[in-house]
Amino acid sequence: MAPSVDTQTAESEWLAQVTAMREAIASLNLPKQDGLTVPYGSDLDLDADEESEELSLEDSGSDEIWDLIQDDWGDEEELYSSDQPDSGTDGAASREGFSAEPKDYGREWLGEQCKRVARAGSGLDAEALRDQILAILGSDSRNEELQMMLADILGFEELDLVTELISHRHGIVNSSHSISGNDFSAFGNLQTRQEREEALRRQDYEHKHAALGPSMSRTGPQYPHVYRAHDAGNTLSAHGRKYALPLGSERTDHQLYEEYAIPATKVGTVGANQKLVAIAELDGLCQQTFKGYKALNRMQSLVFPVAYKTSENMLICAPTGAGKTDAAMLTILNTIAKYTLPNPVEEPDATDFAVQTDDFKIVYVAPMKALAAEVTEKLGKRLAWLGVQARELTGDMHLTKKEIAATQIIVTTPEKWDVVTRKSTGDTELVQKVRLLIIDEVHMLHDGRGAVLESLVARTERQVESTQSLIRIVGLSATLPNFIDVADFLKVNRMAGLFYFDQSFRPVPLEQHFVGVKGKPGSAKSRENLESVAFEKVQDMLQQGHQVMVFVHSRKDTLKTARNLWEKAAENQATDLFDPTGHPRFDVATRDMKSSRSRELRELLPKGMGTHHAGMPRSDRNLIERLFADGILKVLCCTATLAWGVNLPAAAVVIKGTQLYSAQEGKFVDLGILDVMQIFGRAGRPQFQDTGTGFILTTEDKVQHYLSAVTQQHPIESSFSKSLVDNLNAEIALGTVTSVPEAVQWLGYSYLFVRMKQSPRTYGIEWAEIRDDPELVLRRRKLIIDAARVLQLSQMIIFNERTEELRAKDVGRIASQYYVQQNSIEIFNAEMKEQASEADILKMISMSGEFNNIQSRDSEEKELSRLLEDDYSVPCDVYGGVGTARSKTNILLQSYISRARLEDYTLVSDTAYVAQNAARICRALFMIALNRRWGYQCQVLLSMCKSIEKQIWPFQHPFHQFDLPQPILRNLDDKGSIASIEALRDMEPAEIGHLVHNNRMGNTLSKLLDNFPTLSVDAEIAPLNREVLRIRLYITADFKWNDRHHGTSESYWIWVENSDTSEIYHHEFFLLTRKRLYDDHELNFTIPMAEPLPSQIYVRAVSDRWLGAETVTPVSFQHLIRPDTESVYTNLLDLQPLPVTALKNPLLEDIYRQRFEYFNPMQTQIFHCLYHTAANVLLGSPTGSGKTVAAELAMWWAFREHPGSKVVYIAPMKALVRERVLDWGKRLTAPMGLKLVELTGDNTPDTRTIRDADIIITTPEKWDGISRSWQTRDYVRKVSLVIIDEIHLLGGDRGPILEIIVSRMNYIASQKKGSVRLLGMSTACANAMDLANWLGVKEGLFNFRHSVRPVPLDIYIDSFPDQRGFCPLMQSMNRPTFLAIKSDSPDKPAIVFVPSRRQTRLTARDLINYCGMEDNPRRFVRMSEDDLALNLSRVKDDALRESLSFGIGLHHAGLVESDRQLAEELFANNQIQVLVATSTLAWGVNLPAHLVVVKGTQYFDAKIEGYKDMDLTDVLQMLGRAGRPQFDSSAVARIFTKDSKKAFYKHFLHTGFPVESSLHTVLDNHLGAEISAGTIGTKQDALDYLTWTFFFRRLHKNPSYYGLEISAEEHNTMAAQQLANDYMVELVDRAVDELAQSSCALVHSNGDVEPTPLGKIMSYYYLSHKTVRHVVSRAESGASLADALALMCRATEYDELPVRHNEDLVNAELATALPLAADAVTLGAPLPMWDPHVKAFLLLQAHFSRIDLPISDYVGDQTSVLDQAVRIIQASIDILTELGHADSALMMITLLQCVKSARWPEDGPLAVFPGVDVEAEARRIEDSRARPKDLVETASASRKILDGAAEAAGVPTRDRDRFIHAAAALPRLDVSVDGVSAVGLTVNLTRLNAATIVGGGNGGGQEVRMYAPRFPKPQTEGFFVIVTDAASGDVVGLKRVSWPTGNRSGGGSGGGGRGRGKGPAAGAGAGNSRLKTRTMVKLPQSESGRKLNVLVLSDGYIGMKWNVDGVDVPAAPSGGDDGKK
Repeated sequence: MAPSVDTQTAESEWLAQVTAMREAIASLNLPKQDGLTVPYGSDLDLDADEESEELSLEDSGSDEIWDLIQDDWGDEEELYSSDQPDSGTDGAASREGFSAEPKDYGREWLGEQCKRVARAGSGLDAEALRDQILAILGSDSRNEELQMMLADILGFEELDLVTELISHRHGIVNSSHSISGNDFSAFGNLQTRQEREEALRRQDYEHKHAALGPSMSRTGPQYPHVYRAHDAGNTLSAHGRKYALPLGSERTDHQLYEEYAIPATKVGTVGANQKLVAIAELDGLCQQTFKGYKALNRMQSLVFPVAYKTSENMLICAPTGAGKTDAAMLTILNTIAKYTLPNPVEEPDATDFAVQTDDFKIVYVAPMKALAAEVTEKLGKRLAWLGVQARELTGDMHLTKKEIAATQIIVTTPEKWDVVTRKSTGDTELVQKVRLLIIDEVHMLHDGRGAVLESLVARTERQVESTQSLIRIVGLSATLPNFIDVADFLKVNRMAGLFYFDQSFRPVPLEQHFVGVKGKPGSAKSRENLESVAFEKVQDMLQQGHQVMVFVHSRKDTLKTARNLWEKAAENQATDLFDPTGHPRFDVATRDMKSSRSRELRELLPKGMGTHHAGMPRSDRNLIERLFADGILKVLCCTATLAWGVNLPAAAVVIKGTQLYSAQEGKFVDLGILDVMQIFGRAGRPQFQDTGTGFILTTEDKVQHYLSAVTQQHPIESSFSKSLVDNLNAEIALGTVTSVPEAVQWLGYSYLFVRMKQSPRTYGIEWAEIRDDPELVLRRRKLIIDAARVLQLSQMIIFNERTEELRAKDVGRIASQYYVQQNSIEIFNAEMKEQASEADILKMISMSGEFNNIQSRDSEEKELSRLLEDDYSVPCDVYGGVGTARSKTNILLQSYISRARLEDYTLVSDTAYVAQNAARICRALFMIALNRRWGYQCQVLLSMCKSIEKQIWPFQHPFHQFDLPQPILRNLDDKGSIASIEALRDMEPAEIGHLVHNNRMGNTLSKLLDNFPTLSVDAEIAPLNREVLRIRLYITADFKWNDRHHGTSESYWIWVENSDTSEIYHHEFFLLTRKRLYDDHELNFTIPMAEPLPSQIYVRAVSDRWLGAETVTPVSFQHLIRPDTESVYTNLLDLQPLPVTALKNPLLEDIYRQRFEYFNPMQTQIFHCLYHTAANVLLGSPTGSGKTVAAELAMWWAFREHPGSKVVYIAPMKALVRERVLDWGKRLTAPMGLKLVELTGDNTPDTRTIRDADIIITTPEKWDGISRSWQTRDYVRKVSLVIIDEIHLLGGDRGPILEIIVSRMNYIASQKKGSVRLLGMSTACANAMDLANWLGVKEGLFNFRHSVRPVPLDIYIDSFPDQRGFCPLMQSMNRPTFLAIKSDSPDKPAIVFVPSRRQTRLTARDLINYCGMEDNPRRFVRMSEDDLALNLSRVKDDALRESLSFGIGLHHAGLVESDRQLAEELFANNQIQVLVATSTLAWGVNLPAHLVVVKGTQYFDAKIEGYKDMDLTDVLQMLGRAGRPQFDSSAVARIFTKDSKKAFYKHFLHTGFPVESSLHTVLDNHLGAEISAGTIGTKQDALDYLTWTFFFRRLHKNPSYYGLEISAEEHNTMAAQQLANDYMVELVDRAVDELAQSSCALVHSNGDVEPTPLGKIMSYYYLSHKTVRHVVSRAESGASLADALALMCRATEYDELPVRHNEDLVNAELATALPLAADAVTLGAPLPMWDPHVKAFLLLQAHFSRIDLPISDYVGDQTSVLDQAVRIIQASIDILTELGHADSALMMITLLQCVKSARWPEDGPLAVFPGVDVEAEARRIEDSRARPKDLVETASASRKILDGAAEAAGVPTRDRDRFIHAAAALPRLDVSVDGVSAVGLTVNLTRLNAATIVGGGNGGGQEVRMYAPRFPKPQTEGFFVIVTDAASGDVVGLKRVSWPTGNRSGGGSGGGGRGRGKGPAAGAGAGNSRLKTRTMVKLPQSESGRKLNVLVLSDGYIGMKWNVDGVDVPAAPSGGDDGKK
C-alpha cells in the first residue's frame, strides 16, 4: 500500500524542523560526550544538500576522520579507540517506525560485513571500520561523494558492498542511532515546536549554570626537573595541534621583506626554596676544578645533586649558553672521583688527589670537529691539575695506541667513535674502560647524522648489559619538544635524570627576528634584496651601539659581504657608524695588523670590519678574534665555524642567507637548525647587554620552516631507518648480533623504536598494528629481515632464513671497518675485475654510493673540461664526458692527486669531500681484493690508496714524498728508470747531484735514499708434502730510521703470489718498529701447492704508506722436489672384541677387569702383535683411542719373555711422565710386585734405585744423559723394551733428543746379542712408512686414521678475520665460544683451550658476562648453593673464585696446586660445566669433555717477541680431549683460528702431519757427547752414526726441506746420492769444527777426533758446547760473586727460559728491589729487559734475597732456573779449575752454596736458619766477640751459645726449637790426610755428629740430606776437596765427595722415607756409628818435593770449610799418572 499524502507532508515538515534544530544545536557548541565521535543527528537521513561547515566532523580541518588519531594524546588514546556506547535494542525498536528499509540492513549486518572485510586484510580492525563507515554514512555528503570515500576505505574490490551501503544508507544509520534515549529525551519522540523550544531553553540554562567538570590535564605527567614557565606559545608540546608564536610576537611587512619579531623571554630568577650552589661548600675536587667561580649558575645548581652525587643517566635540555659544558664537567668529576685517592666524597676536605688514570676512560662526543677542539682545550686545562689528559680523536686528529692509553678523556665525533667501537678489536680494551659517555647536542638525532648517534647509544647500552659494567650516558641538548622520548632512548630515569630548562635559563635572553626577503628564491633580485636587508639590519644595530657578527656560508663570501656592506654604507652616508679610528687601541691594532700577510684584512681594518674563516692562518684568526673582543672591529663577517669553535659573543648576530653548499649532498641545502641555534647562541654578551638580538635572513618560502624549527615546534624524529642496512651490517660484523631475534632486540634500543611507538603514523604504522603488537616485534622483524636480505644479496653476510642466523662475511666486515655503504659494495661486486687498471679503479671509486649526491652543474662544466684536457691534472681516462656526476667525481679525484688548482669554490669543497671518502673506499677495495687473493689488483689498489693519501701518482718519482724543491723533482721525473730508487742506490752522491743538475743536492738525496723504507726479504722453502709448502721469510730493514719520516713504526703488506696467475697464496700485515729495526724478523707460514706448479712464486713486501717502497723476491721452484706422500693407513677391521681373558694371566685379568671386560676394536686388532711377538711396533692412532693399554701389553710381553729386564717409557713432557707414574704406580706396580722409578729433572734418584727398578719412566733429556755412558752402565744394557710416546714430536724442539735415543738403542742392540724392542706411539702421521723403517718395524706398522676414535668426533674449523692485535682476535672469539657451548653442549661438560694464562681469566670473564644476559646466569653451575659456598672457601685465587661461582673453572700452571686440583675435581665430577685451560692441560691431565673449543692457535713467544703458531700436535692433543667414552656417543671439537690458517688445519687434520727431523740443527752437541763417550773416533764414525738416524732417511725423501738442492730431474739418481753424501760430510765437518772451537774436541788432519777434558765436562753435565765456549772465553782470575753469577746466567741453557708478554716490565720492577743491577749480566753487550738471561739473573738474586716474586708464573720459572743452575755451576767449577783459575772456581763454589742456601754470603752465617732476621744477624757479626763466627763453629757450639746467638739474631721464641734442630743438622767433620805419595794422597772425612738420613725406597740406598728448605728439591750433603800448592796457590786436584749410599753397617739401617722399608724412620741420630768416606786425589808429577794444602768445602752451606795445611809430598821417582778426575 502506497504511503498516503498526509504521511509524506508530515515527513517533509519534520525534516525541515530537524534541519533547523540541528543548526540551533550546533550553534550552542554543546560539550561532547565521552566516547561520542558522531555529531548529533548524523543518524538522520537528510536529503538537503546544504554544505554545512558546522556539521563537518569535529572541525578537524581535514576531510578524513582518521587524521584525528595521529595526535599524541598520551593517555587519552582510548578516546578514539573506545567503542561507541551501545544504543541497545530499545532505541532501535522505538525508531522502527521511521525505517522504510527491511530490518536486516541494520547495525548487526554492518558489523558482519566489517568483520569480513577486516579479515580480508584492510589494515583496520572491524570495529574501527564500522565506526568509520557509520560516521561517513551519517555525514551530510552527497551519495556520489560517499561512493568515493567508501571505495577509498573498503577498496575497489568491495564495490558491491559500497553500493549496498549507499542504497540502504538510511536503514543502516537509523538502526545504529547512537544517542540513547534518556540523554536527549527531548528527541526521543516527535515534539511540538513549543516543547522543542522549551527543551532547548532548559538545556541552555542547565549548560550555562552547570558546575565545571574536573579540568582535563592535557600536559601529561609532571616530572620533578622540568623547568618551564608555561606550556603555551613556543614550547607548545607535541600534544597540541595548532601552533602559536609566543606572546608579544609581531609580524610586520616591508617593501623588501616580511619580518617576524619574537621578543626576549624574561630571565628567570632563583626559585623560592632554591639557592645557588656555592663553590666554597663543595669538596676539594670540585673546588680546585672550578677555581675562579663563586657559585654554579641556576641551571648547574639544579643539576648538581644528580650530576655529581649519583651515577644516573641524564638528559639535560637547556638553551645555548646556559652552561651545559660545566654541567657535563660535574658528571666527569663524578666519574674521576670514583678512581681517586683519597675519595673526595668520603674526605671532602682533602685537596691533594692521586687519580688512578689507567682504570677509566671518559668519552665526549661532540657534533663537529671545531667543537671537539674547543671542548678538548677546555677540559684539558681545567683537569690538568689532576694529571688527567684530554685528547681529540677525530678524522683530523689520529691517536696512537700509546696516546690512547695515556688519555683519560677522549673528545671525538659520532662517526669517529662509531668507527672505533665498530672494530671488534683494536680498541676493545679502550671501549671496555669507558665509564662515562657524554653526547653533546643530542638533538642531532633528527639530522642526517642522527643514525650514527642511535647506533652508538644502542651499542653502548647493549655493552652495559652484556658486560654488566656501568657506563653512564649523559645527553646534552638544546631545548626540544619531545625530550621525554629522547630521555627514554638514553635510558634516563624520568624522575631523576631528566632535566629540561626553558628559554628563561639563557644567560642573556634572545630577541629573535625572522626575515623573509621577497623575490623569487635564487634570482638576482632576491640576492640583491638580501644584501640591502642585511645592510639595513647591520645599520640598525650599529646605530644602537652594538657590535655585529654577520654569518655567511662560504669563505669567499666573508670578504664579499664586508665589501658590499661598506659600499652600501658609502651610498647611505653611514660610514661613520663603522669607523674604528676613535677607539683608544686603534693604533696598537694597526701595528699588530702589519704582521698579517693578508692584504684583505689590512684593507678592512680602517673600515672597522674583519673576516674570519677556517681558511685563514691561525695567527690571523687569533688577531681578528682579539680585535673584535676589544671592540675595535664593529662588524665581523664570518663562517659558522666561528660559532662552533670559538667562544666569541656579539650583541647582535645576523645570518645572511640560509643556503649553503654541501659537498656531501652535492647541492645547496638549507642551513641546519643546529647551526642556527649555535649562531643565535653567540648573540648577547652577559657582561654588557641584557638581551641579545639574532636575525635570520632567508627567502620568503623558508621563513615558516625556520620559525617553527627554532621555536621548537617539531618533535624530532629518527633517521635511523635510512641507514639501517649499514648499521645492521656493522653489528653483525662486530659479532654482537648473530641472529634475527638478537637484531630485533638491538633495534629495540634505538630512538627509531621509541618514536615508532609514540608516533606510529609518521613511520607508516597503522593503529591496528600497534594495538595488536604494542612492542612492534613483528614490525622490527620485518625491518631486520628486509635489511638482512639486502646484505645477503650484496655478499656481505650469510643469512640463513631457516635458522635465522646472521653471520658476517669478509666483505661485510671490510665495509663496516671502512665505513663503506652497502650500495657501494653492490657496485664493487659488479665492477671489480682481477686485471683492472688505474683508470678502471678511479671509475669504480667514483661510481660508489658515497658520491651519489655529488651533482654536475652547468656552471662548473667549463672548469671541469679544462681539467679534463690537461693531461697533467687528469692523467687517467675518464669515461662519459664531463656532464655526469660520476665523471665529475673522477676528474676531481684525479685533480686532487695531481694537486691541481681549482677556481670554483663549490668544486674546492666537493674535492675535499671526494678525497676524504675516496681514500677510505680505496682502502676497502684493497682489502676486498686481498680477500679475493688478486695479486695484481692488490698492487694497483694499494698504490692508488697511497696516491690519494699522499697526492702523488704512482708514475711520479717516489721522492715526491719528501719535501724537495720542484726543479729537482721534475728532473727526477724526467729521467725515468735511470733515476729509480734501485738505480740511485748504486750511485755516488756526486753522480746523483750531476743527475739532477744540482751538485749540492747530491748528499741530501743520498741521505734520503738511506731513509727510504724498503725491506729485503730472503725466503726459504721446505715442502711438507706434495700439496703443502712451508715458507720461512727472513726480513731485514734496508734503511736508516729517521723519526721525522718514519715516526714510531712502518707498516708493510707481505704477500706471496703465483708468478703466472698472480693469485695470492698468503698475506700478512707486518709492523716494523723503531725499537726492533735491526732484529731478525722471521715469518713462518704454509701455502698450498696445486697442479700445475708455477715456475716460481713472488714474495712481495709493499709499504703501506710509502709509494715506490716495495721489493719483490722471486722464489724459484727449479730445485723443488715434492716428497711423495705415501700415507699408509691401517683400516680398522671388523673384529669380535677380545675379552680380557685372552691375556691368559689371572693377575693381569683382575687388573683390567676393574676397568673393562673387552678390549676396544683397535686394541683387539693389535693385540697379537704386541702381546705375542717380539716385533718392533709403530702405532699411530688419535689421542684417546687407548694407546696406553697397547703400551702395557708390550710391557707384559717383555716381563714374560725377558724376566729381570727393564722397560723404559719415554714421554716428551714432564706432565705426561707424572701422569703415567701416578697411573701405573697405583694400578700396576703393587699387584704385579714391580718397582717403578721416575726420572725427570724434578726427580733424580740414585743409581742403586735405578738399578733395582723394573720400569723406568723418564723424559728424553734424562734418558739421553744416562744412556750416553751406556758402556759403563749395565742397567742401560738390560733394557729389553723402549716405549716412546708421542714419537711424532720428532719434528719439535726436543725431537733431536728422541732421535738420538732411538738411534742409540738400535746401536746398542746391534752391539750386544739381545735386541731391544721398540714401540713408538704417535697420532696418525702422514709418513708412517719412514718412521717405521727407521724404528726397524716390519709387520708391526699400525697407522689408524684420525677417525678411529672410541667416540666419533665432529671437528669444525671456524676462521676469524686477522686482527691487528692478538687480544682483539682472542676477544672476537669469546662470543662464538659461548654460542658454541650453548648450541653444541648445552648441558654436557666443555673445555675451552686458550693460549695463555691471562686469556683464561679474560675468556672466563667474558663467558660470565654472556651468561649474565641469559635467563639463568648460573647456567654452568651444577651443584647446590651450600656445596658451592664450601668449594669457594677452599679457593686461593681470586679470578678462579669469581669464575667458579658461575660454574666456570680455570686451569693453568700459574695456579697453586690445590686450586688446580679443585678445578679438575669439580669438572671431573660434573659440578661445573666449563673449564677454561691452557694447553698444558691437554697433555698432563686426562679430563675428557663432550665439547672442546680450541680458542686460538697462536701463542706468544718471547724469543721472537711475537705470536707463533701452535704445533699441530698440540692442537691434536687438545682435540683428543673431546669425547668421554663412557658417557658420549659423539663429541664436538671446534677450532677457532685466523682466516689464513684455516686451509692448513683443514688439510692436516685430515691427512696427518708429516714428521721431519730437526737433528741437523743441533748435531754438534750430540756428536760431542758421542765423541766423549768414545763411540765416535773419526769423522767416518760420525757419518756411520748418522745413518742410524731418521734424519738420514728423510734427507733422501725430502731434500728440499733440508736445504739440499737437487734438481727435479736428478731426484732418486746416483748423482742425488752423491749430493746427499757431500751434504752429510759438510754437516759433520761443520759440527766437529764447532766443537773444536769450543775446545770440546780435538780434530786431527787425518780425520780422527779426540775428546778433550772440557768435552767430557760438557757431556757429563749435559750442557751445550756453546756454554762451555762461553765460560772458557769469559773465564778470568779474581772473579767477584756478581761476575760468577753473570757468567753462569749467560749459559745457553737459559735461552729457552720463557719470557711472556709484558714481562720486561715485571723484570724492570723486580730489578729495582735487588742488590745487583740488571746490566751486570750483560758482560759487555747490553741486553734488553726481556732477555731470558736477564730474567735468570734476576730470579737467582730474588732467590738469594728471599723476595716474594711478583707473579705466580715466576715461581715456576725460578724453580727451573735453580734446577739448571746446579748443573751449570758445577760444570763451571770444573772448567775454571781445568783452566787454572783457582780463586774464580772458589767463588763459583760460594755461588753454589748461595744457590742451595738461598742467602747472600754477606747475610751472616746464621741467616740460613729459620726465624733469623738478616739485619739483626748482620749486626751480631759486627761484634768481634760474637759467637759462633761461622757455621763450622755453629756445628760444635753448645746449646747455651746457640740460644744466645739465636736471641741476638732476632729469632722469635716460637722458632727457637726449629733453629736449634736445624743447627744440629750441620756436619761436624774430622778431616785427615794419609797415604801421601808422589802420585796421590787420600783424604778421610768423618762426620762426628749424626746426620739427617732419608731412607731410599724400593730397597734403594739412603741419602744424607742437607738443610736447604728454600731449594725446590731436596739436596744431599756433599763436599769439594781441593788440593792446592802451598807456594803458588795453583789447584793440583779437585774432587767432589758425598757420603756413601746404600745399607751402612749399623748406620741408619731403617728404610723409612718412600718405598717399602720396614725399619724405623731414619733421621738425625739414626744409629750411633759415624758416617765416613775417603777419596783418593791423584797428583800431577813434580820433579821436587812440595807442600800442599787440603781444603774441604761444603757444597751447600755458605762459608763452611775445613783445612789441612802443609802436607809434605815427596818428589816423583819418574813417570807417573796425570789426571784429576
